Amino acid sequence: MVASAGSVGFLYDGGLTGEQRAALERLDDLGWGAEAVAFEQVPGDSTNGATSGSRVADRFDVLWWHRDTVGSRQPLAGVAGLLDTYIVEGGSVLLTGAAMAAVDALGVETVGPDVVGPAGTDEATGLLWRSLYDDHPVASAAVSLRIPIREGGTPAVARYEGILPARGEILASTVRGGADVPKEMQVVSWREGAGTVLGVGAGLVFDGPGAGAFAEARDAVLRGCLQGLTGGYEHPGRPHEAADLAAMRRQLAGDPQQPSYHLTPPANWLNDPNGLLRYDGRYHVFYQYNPGGPFHNTMHWGHAVSDDLVTWTDEPVALSPSPEGPDRDGCWSGCAVNDGGTPAILYTGGNGRRQLPCLATAGGERLCRWEKHPDNPVIEAPPADLDLLETDHWAAEFRDHTVWREGDTWHQLIGTGLADAGGAVLHYTGETLTDWRYEGPLLVGDWEGAGAVWECPELLDLGGTELLHVSDYESVRYFLGERRNGRFRVERRGTLDHGDFYAPQSLRDGDRWLTWGWLKEARDVSAQWDAGWSGALSLPRELSLGPDGRLRQRPAAELRRLREGDLDLPDSLALGAGERDRFDAGSRALELDLEVRLDDAESVELSVFESPDGSERTPITYSRDGTLTVDRAAASADDRSFGGTQRMGVTPYDGPLSLRVFLDGSVVELFANERHCLTSRVYPTDAASTRFSLTARDGRATVSSLGGWTMGEAFADGTENWQCSAHR
Repeated sequence: MVASAGSVGFLYDGGLTGEQRAALERLDDLGWGAEAVAFEQVPGDSTNGATSGSRVADRFDVLWWHRDTVGSRQPLAGVAGLLDTYIVEGGSVLLTGAAMAAVDALGVETVGPDVVGPAGTDEATGLLWRSLYDDHPVASAAVSLRIPIREGGTPAVARYEGILPARGEILASTVRGGADVPKEMQVVSWREGAGTVLGVGAGLVFDGPGAGAFAEARDAVLRGCLQGLTGGYEHPGRPHEAADLAAMRRQLAGDPQQPSYHLTPPANWLNDPNGLLRYDGRYHVFYQYNPGGPFHNTMHWGHAVSDDLVTWTDEPVALSPSPEGPDRDGCWSGCAVNDGGTPAILYTGGNGRRQLPCLATAGGERLCRWEKHPDNPVIEAPPADLDLLETDHWAAEFRDHTVWREGDTWHQLIGTGLADAGGAVLHYTGETLTDWRYEGPLLVGDWEGAGAVWECPELLDLGGTELLHVSDYESVRYFLGERRNGRFRVERRGTLDHGDFYAPQSLRDGDRWLTWGWLKEARDVSAQWDAGWSGALSLPRELSLGPDGRLRQRPAAELRRLREGDLDLPDSLALGAGERDRFDAGSRALELDLEVRLDDAESVELSVFESPDGSERTPITYSRDGTLTVDRAAASADDRSFGGTQRMGVTPYDGPLSLRVFLDGSVVELFANERHCLTSRVYPTDAASTRFSLTARDGRATVSSLGGWTMGEAFADGTENWQCSAHR
């Protein structure tokens, strides 16, 4: 398209500023052929003595607009259409500084940056590059994903912070003063036709304060941007299609810490399971998802489907925030129901300091097209007669929905907190999913230690007894009892999982309840960023009541089909005091099934994820005092992962312990006697941490049965069975 390589048309509006002159001179110093092109030249016509727009565009490999002031967008009216043609036909445009604020006016984006203007800081600031795109020329030339490119100062910036672009893909966020700031997203790429637009909304400063100390790194970033635009790098747009998600998943597949048979996002961030639904014979799991990177922000609804609960397929994002809607700042947690053949989602829409219930419905067997109700939110405000807790983020804590039908009446529960008590569950009823009556609090945590806010409430009928569970920021509390006169009467209570497990949601599947929970990360923000992914869901669990009226939890029966190879293990073991039996499974994706009797030992230890030299290991200990503990002190050589001991009470020592252990990359998921669960996140750094061992302490013990299997993968490679196409 261009006559000469390495040529840049430097766009400017009106006269060149000092910053723009410095940037243009820097281009020359770096060896790029550069020429200033005034915006009024671009739409000109050769018949009146000006260079025609098409010929100006054809003379350059890249058109660069570097803007250090936030001014009128009026000049764009004359060039937007022409630049759009240039881009669609294969042209490349670089927008830096405040120029990235013009992406919507240029027609390449429908959602412009939400932070535009001068941004002052006294700290060194730079790019926090996404590991998913570490092959970009900018990242390839750097020694780290963290690239400082300016000192302090008050440059004009444009970035995404509370929202995401609808068409563009985030390539980098911000590092400031040595700290990662993922939510300040400042490098974005767009694909438009055959062309590319790359925006660097902050950091590139060529004149004045902030320009000097990191000039070499700044120049490397500029070179990388220009090389990426001219050297054939395939800049991504927003990954909308299933094939895009498959490519992301394949790129991260080599990480030994990433779970392989638990449900995970293709990349980026996952938290609460949402909208669990079996529809037309298929299992649908939606989840809280941030496409912008592996951090909690701008919630969307991710989507995965399965025919068998064993293998899963990524589908395109189901729900995205609407820039002008009540969910502008996020489509937060909710549930899915079948409304007379129409699948429907009730979710929390966030807008400013308000969070309110919203409705969306879908058609088609694959549930790929979700239409938001035009009159959202379907509840206009929280109850006026309650003093709901106000926080820094929300005017009233009022979110997360579970909905079910009894006869002709819909019921809805919403989580909240009362300023004068604690967490609470509010009850609504209605004849339709759009008209709701407030019935009152179903349960209030008015006792010490109940927690200030209850999130993600859910009520399950276990046959004569109901299970109500809530998440209180720290753990998942459950209550067994029944509803009487509009209130829940608690008969028993407990903790659903004693580890890194939160915000579960359930699915009625025939005569059983299946439950998934969010397995939170136990490592810091920087480690999650470097990995490129964050979060997993638990294995599906079957919940029921035992003959003693107590809660039972066991892995879904279908999970046995994930077993691929039998480990060469003895059927049983007699453990002498202090003796250790060691095994190397050669895999980080395992299931172990054992039954242990303490005999006269004080404890039995099963140590998993052991490295060959034993420096990394995670001991699971069953003790005579009736406790099961997971000790993470030596689990990882990476000091960015969290240690500490997790524990739960189990069966008394004079009875055998039946233990099913699921090991998966960085997950340890324990089921004890089909009653107690403890899930732990650990991060061995040695790829050879695939060993496990058993030992008895202060006496003898017996492992009366022992079995083990390597496990298959949850997500199949390939897209040949996908039928969904993203709804843009």
